[in-house]
Amino acid sequence: MNYSLTPVGHIQSPFKEKFAVPRQPGLAPSATASIALCGEANQDDAVRGLEQFSHIWLLFLFDQNLAKGWTPTVRPPRLGGNERVGVFASRATFRPNGVGMSVVPITGIRKIGRQVIIDIGSCDLVDGTPVVDIKPYIPYSDSITEAKGGYAAEIPDTLEVTFSDDARNLLLKQNDGAHKIQVIQEVLAQDPRPAYKKGKSDDKEYAVHLFDLNIKFTVDEPLITVSTIEAFGD
Repeated sequence: MNYSLTPVGHIQSPFKEKFAVPRQPGLAPSATASIALCGEANQDDAVRGLEQFSHIWLLFLFDQNLAKGWTPTVRPPRLGGNERVGVFASRATFRPNGVGMSVVPITGIRKIGRQVIIDIGSCDLVDGTPVVDIKPYIPYSDSITEAKGGYAAEIPDTLEVTFSDDARNLLLKQNDGAHKIQVIQEVLAQDPRPAYKKGKSDDKEYAVHLFDLNIKFTVDEPLITVSTIEAFGD
């Protein structure tokens, strides 16, 4: 039997593409986002009482991956991209039904005209991602202190991020430039390159679309250098 899902909202975030999206929420705490409710869910009654909670679970679709299908085993970046585990032993984005979940903090609930918006803290979701359900995070049941983290038990190592003078000065000319610098640092520090690139010489220049910016950078471990920043589309 097949079932269909109707989005209850869509993510509004600084991540305009999958590349450089943090692999887990909370790794880039300054990269805040929001959820714009839609359809029948876009009403005050749907969020009544939600302000009592500090965090929510988001169930969403990896909509950009659905057409590509899935495989029963995957190569998690935490294992260097070389060792395979079962898809159900991973947080891989290519899944049988393309469903993901994240726990995120709520920072506010507001309304613009008839549009209900839930503001959230750090997330790991591409701009436009369809949200299919929202549930309150319940500390006494959802936080399990004795839980085991398997191969992902430790917080991943990060790299140092620096900016060329031109890149930093361009950002500082913007009203929210300091905030964008912070987000870029937190995102790139996670090293968004494929796992097999890590620990090896790499002379490639990479680019990522964050906010309305095309951010170019190079990696010479343990240092990432933001070399050039351009308005997207330039």
